[in-house]
Amino acid sequence: MNATAAIDAEETPLRVSEAGPASKRIVVAYGFWIFLLSDIVMFSALFAAFVVLRNATAGGPTGSELFSQGRVAIETACLLASSYTCGLMTLSVNSRRRFGTYIGALLTFVLGAAFLALELHEFTDMIGQGATPQRSAFLSALFTLVGCHGLHVAAGLIWLVVMMGQVARKGFRDPVLRRLQCFSLFWHALDIIWVGLFTVVYLMGVTS
Repeated sequence: MNATAAIDAEETPLRVSEAGPASKRIVVAYGFWIFLLSDIVMFSALFAAFVVLRNATAGGPTGSELFSQGRVAIETACLLASSYTCGLMTLSVNSRRRFGTYIGALLTFVLGAAFLALELHEFTDMIGQGATPQRSAFLSALFTLVGCHGLHVAAGLIWLVVMMGQVARKGFRDPVLRRLQCFSLFWHALDIIWVGLFTVVYLMGVTS
């Protein structure tokens, strides 16, 4: 029995080592998914706060008085189209095609920047009408939720520029591929969050 136990003890580490640890690409993707989930938890809290406070206008302007459905529709189209071009960029990255990667990144950046410019214009118009975050709890929640998403988009655009610089300098090395994979996950997550934000803030805000 002792001899058998000794043999088993020697064989067990061998079997574990043969399996080996997960690749760094998988570990990085797993860690980044955890980051995205924590970000989604934060946005869930902001969504909940907005839903609770959306009628607390304190006599100030409501969503139906402030929101321009046409402009918001263009914003949504720009961001959803940028998700498609980001997917094309990812396909080019997987095929190791630099030109396709640059074109996909350029289109993604232009569409994301257009979305951000429209959002900033919307905020400027609201402030010009006196609808500032200090005016009511509704506006405080609105600026916090929409502004937080806008900051994420701005960070994503900066990240994309940095990544294209790394592709130009280092090519498609493994670290660069991992970072591009994380960027793609981040950008698509922003699109999903915007769909929820568009529904809860703009559609429900106008109907109410």
